[in-house]
Amino acid sequence: MRNGRSVLAPFLVLAVAMVTGGWFLQKGVSQDENIYLQIRLFQEVVDHVADRFVDPVDRSKLYDSAVEGVLKELDDPNSSFIDAKTWESFRFRSGADAEYGGVGLEISAREDVITVITPIPGGPAIRAGIRTGDHIVEIGGESALGWSTDEAAEQLRGTPDTSIDVVIGRPGVADPIPFTLVRAVIEIRSVPFASMLEGGIGYIPLQLFSETSTREVREALDSLGREGLQGLILDLRQNPGGLLDQGVAIADMFLDVGAGIVETRGRARGQNESFNAVRPQRFPDLPLVVLVNENSASASEIVAGALQDHDRALVLGARSFGKGSVQTLYRLSGGNVLRLTTARWFTPSGRSIQKPHEEQQARRAGVGAAMGLAGGSVTLPDTEGQPTFDSMGGRTIFGGGGITPDLAVVPDTLSRAEAEAVLALYRQAAILRSEIFNHAVAYVQAHPGLAPGFDLARGDFQAFYTRLEKAGLETDRDTFGQAQRFIRYQLEREIALQAWGPAGRFEQTRDSDVQLLEAAELLRSSEGPQSLFRAAELVQQPRGFALSSGSEALATSGGSDRE
Repeated sequence: MRNGRSVLAPFLVLAVAMVTGGWFLQKGVSQDENIYLQIRLFQEVVDHVADRFVDPVDRSKLYDSAVEGVLKELDDPNSSFIDAKTWESFRFRSGADAEYGGVGLEISAREDVITVITPIPGGPAIRAGIRTGDHIVEIGGESALGWSTDEAAEQLRGTPDTSIDVVIGRPGVADPIPFTLVRAVIEIRSVPFASMLEGGIGYIPLQLFSETSTREVREALDSLGREGLQGLILDLRQNPGGLLDQGVAIADMFLDVGAGIVETRGRARGQNESFNAVRPQRFPDLPLVVLVNENSASASEIVAGALQDHDRALVLGARSFGKGSVQTLYRLSGGNVLRLTTARWFTPSGRSIQKPHEEQQARRAGVGAAMGLAGGSVTLPDTEGQPTFDSMGGRTIFGGGGITPDLAVVPDTLSRAEAEAVLALYRQAAILRSEIFNHAVAYVQAHPGLAPGFDLARGDFQAFYTRLEKAGLETDRDTFGQAQRFIRYQLEREIALQAWGPAGRFEQTRDSDVQLLEAAELLRSSEGPQSLFRAAELVQQPRGFALSSGSEALATSGGSDRE
């Protein structure tokens, strides 16, 4: 439908305004008659433009543009028109017998720009270095400006092992970044591993909500229970969500029978529905911390919000994304489909999960954010102006969209100088990411006795810099040196992944995960859910950090380079 735009834009704006703006509310004319007048007037405008405009006009394109204009007026990136060709192609590629390949991206059209919501863990895009908040400028050599979400998704899909070229615009990086992604069958475990930390603290990372998520979490819980589980960290950071029923079922594991989990509210009949816990708790007295960050969305927010409202879990980290709307598919004539937001999700205390669109845009643009050690943006904690609610136990919790943590903990961040050096490297992010992978593979092969907890030496950085130069990455040694703490983290993380998989990567990097460390320490000092909340109230500020004002980057007082 991107071809439907033309020199007729002023006429189409006028026509759409007639349909949506209510210009004909005349005295003595009923609403039904008024709508009839609007429809008739719109048809007259189309007829005159199609028949008498100075240049030839495709009438069908006028209707396409009008439909697009109506949906744009909603200011809702989750509502869209899916033409019959795109819909049939999607059905074919996503069918049980279809050989479907993708690049592993959750995307959305924002202000005529295709924006990366979340790279799916384990997929080609995240391995190539594409990040949340990136803008897709080109796909397959064609400009993606103005494309719908479905148009972009259709171009990114394809047969496994085929490649697609994309060009990425990254906030803070002046030049577009080219990537070549090799499509793959996206098969991801919801729980890649489970780990028992010191003091009987279990750790379960839940990457997304798929058809097997409830079973995988249950199996992980049972396994940890046999090891003497005393407290649990459920990690929902970077989890983009997924299936609603899986989110409800996982929240059900930790709530009493009859406890509310989530409610949908809409205008149309049948859109209002409540979901409650139906099974007894598996570990009723187990202290529980739920980790969330700016990229925890959708079903992640349902779980975190329900457990927070019922005082069942301490939510720790950063305010979540705020994707709290329900989309319904409507079949239209000609095989077309309308995807329309029809309801919003509310937590048991009555908080809307949906965050205002302008707040989501500001977060993606990096307003008031610093750069984390892992490379993503870190937003400073701020609850000013957010409405307050009471939890079921009388604690003050915050509304206003997303899930605001009970305890805001800022992850390790880069200084301004470090962040500027990393941004300079990001101008050639495709080369950087590719060489991190290549260097990690070579390092593992050259160190057969490697074990988690290894440190990279000065010579390893010199070897990596030489590799970057040979690969064509243009940077000076000063910039490389300023970015060394970030490079160390990325290299050690990738080496551990190649050597031991996700569990080994976790073991290698967990000592630098400030949010995880804070959660584990709180759990070790707590005997039950209520003592966990009391312990959290005593925490004033994450250790090792100095919070600066405004958009000034956060400066860490720890994390010195190891040589």
